[in-house]
Amino acid sequence: MSQKYDITMKNIFSDMADDIMSYFLGLQYTKINELNIEFARVERRDSDMIFKCTTDRGNVAVHIEFQSENDGKMPYRMLRYSLEIMEKHNLLPYQIVVYIGKDNVKMANSLSYDFGEQNTLDYKYRIINVGNIKYTDVVGTNYYDLYSLLPLMDQSRRKEEGEKYLERCVEAIKDIPLDINKKKDIAFKAEILSGIVYKREVIEKVFSEVVKMFRIEESETYKMIIEKGIEKGIEKGIEKGEKEKSIKIAKKLLEEGMDIDKIAKITELAKEEIKKLIN
Repeated sequence: MSQKYDITMKNIFSDMADDIMSYFLGLQYTKINELNIEFARVERRDSDMIFKCTTDRGNVAVHIEFQSENDGKMPYRMLRYSLEIMEKHNLLPYQIVVYIGKDNVKMANSLSYDFGEQNTLDYKYRIINVGNIKYTDVVGTNYYDLYSLLPLMDQSRRKEEGEKYLERCVEAIKDIPLDINKKKDIAFKAEILSGIVYKREVIEKVFSEVVKMFRIEESETYKMIIEKGIEKGIEKGIEKGEKEKSIKIAKKLLEEGMDIDKIAKITELAKEEIKKLIN
């Protein structure tokens, strides 16, 4: 994995551990504890996540490794990890490599040899290519921490839609039914990971809009609108005689920097009428 992502990878993925094990692995567990293992014989170890999980089949050490690049030496590294886990914790290792790279997976997921009945090796681990996961398979689930990975998913759709796909991912994050700080955290991670497959200028353009929206959602005016049930008024229609109040709200939202289309939707004022309110 490139040094740029090596430094931050463990922090980025630490909150996803539960969702990764449940969604990617389908692992049913009752307890999870992080294991602190220093792999003295393995080079890059910042991104490793290793957990002791209590399952209905006993305790297991789940080892998750993230890769943004193909590494021909990956099987050797994973085998060394496996041996150290067994040696230091006497646990059966369940290993997975989560590939988040731009190119197709070209890494082997096994090592084997057979030099006679008592001299053999048959070692394998799982590789999951995030690019093969469909956008629609994740959006709509409650695995919200995995939304940070959306920009890397659905490789064929991402290549076909380009910037539009990234905008779709950002919209999905904005719509998550979580508090504003959690959504910010997910969006921040998604922005960092987007750098693996998107150009910087595209990322800045798309994510500038979500940052602006989060700022608006934090504003007192926006909170007032939510508290007073104005959004319910969108569905029911704003009663006659409320126009003056709608104009007042529209002015405040313009000051906050909200988009005219959004203001029109909230207040049910015509866009032309809102434009007239601009200084």
